[in-house]
Amino acid sequence: MKKIVLSALVLGSLLVSCSDDDNGGNGGDKVVAPATYSFTRNGETTVSFSGQTTRIEMGHEFIDALKDTSKSEEDLDGMFTNTGDKFDDADLNASTKSIRSKTAASADYFSANTTDANAIKADFDAWIKAQVDEVYPNWDVDAVAGTAGKIQEAGGGDTRYVNAKGLEYNQAINKGLIGALMVDQALNNYLGTAVLDAGSNVADNDAGTVSEDKNYTNMEHKWDEAYGYVYGVNADPANPNADLGADSFLNKYIGRVEGDTDFAGIADDIYQAFKLGRAAIVAKDYDLRDEQAQIIREKISEVIGIRAVYYLQQGKANLGTDNASAFHDLSEGFGFIYSLQFTRKPGTDTPYFTKAEVDTFITTLTTGNGFWDLDAQTLDTMSDIISAEFDFTTAQAGS
Repeated sequence: MKKIVLSALVLGSLLVSCSDDDNGGNGGDKVVAPATYSFTRNGETTVSFSGQTTRIEMGHEFIDALKDTSKSEEDLDGMFTNTGDKFDDADLNASTKSIRSKTAASADYFSANTTDANAIKADFDAWIKAQVDEVYPNWDVDAVAGTAGKIQEAGGGDTRYVNAKGLEYNQAINKGLIGALMVDQALNNYLGTAVLDAGSNVADNDAGTVSEDKNYTNMEHKWDEAYGYVYGVNADPANPNADLGADSFLNKYIGRVEGDTDFAGIADDIYQAFKLGRAAIVAKDYDLRDEQAQIIREKISEVIGIRAVYYLQQGKANLGTDNASAFHDLSEGFGFIYSLQFTRKPGTDTPYFTKAEVDTFITTLTTGNGFWDLDAQTLDTMSDIISAEFDFTTAQAGS
């Protein structure tokens, strides 16, 4: 994979700028990314990803609501499916978008695999129900092994609300959606040739034929939609590295990984690949476009793997001495582990870990009394298995 990234960077150093669609050439032209994610046609922007911004904003309200004990299962389900006007933001209620409809819904992974898609959606439905049925009624009960309730971090820290196995359902849902919605839609849907090259997209892009009543070609728009799942709520989406952490989903954790000196530069690798891939579409260089998609898949998948290992190791450090902190980290780790099934190995049609492999990890974490029963060896073994599939070590990711 390092060779792929290196070759792309070397190629980029040889290319000349092409940041405006009117200046686009043919597949033989040399292309580089513009300074920011800014593309125009006839002086007007061609970039649009409002649907992705809407779903991220829905996700924010939904995640917050999971810790509001006044909410019913109907309220939370209504936010997940966008039915019944359950959002505080009237614009979200009026939208035709929903979180659930795009959960485990990519063309590459789930269009022909409705069994797994339905099972994954059912997991989220079950976690929502369990938050209401198991955790809310025990909000003021002290949690112990086998009993849901509250548990406070050492030194008067935050109070966490867990199920009988120590799991925070709100964290499982939050981090699980990073994979099932943001990663799956970006890597396995909008960056895939099944979507980018669907129908007459290639011919239309070659001819500069825009979508009806729009200023972009359909191929341009699909690439932008992938971009939107990563940067859709940044203050300046054209220059998003300036405020990484703008959302509670993928953008936030790209920023967290970037902040680790072992992985410094990963945020810009992702951003540059998005820009160059979009510029390649403008220039009709589809080989270059697909090379950038592979870089994005590798780097975003790596973010998921790194954070899965990070939280397992952080949980291990506090297990038995500060269980509230440990369980919080392990709950986040649970969600990132769940998200591993939506990652994508560059050059393949497969994730770094299959659903069956992820299900095995989840079973290990939740057997018996779950987090209450875990030990350091189990967490180290799981961390090492995950790290071995990527180009990093457990020590690098875990600190």
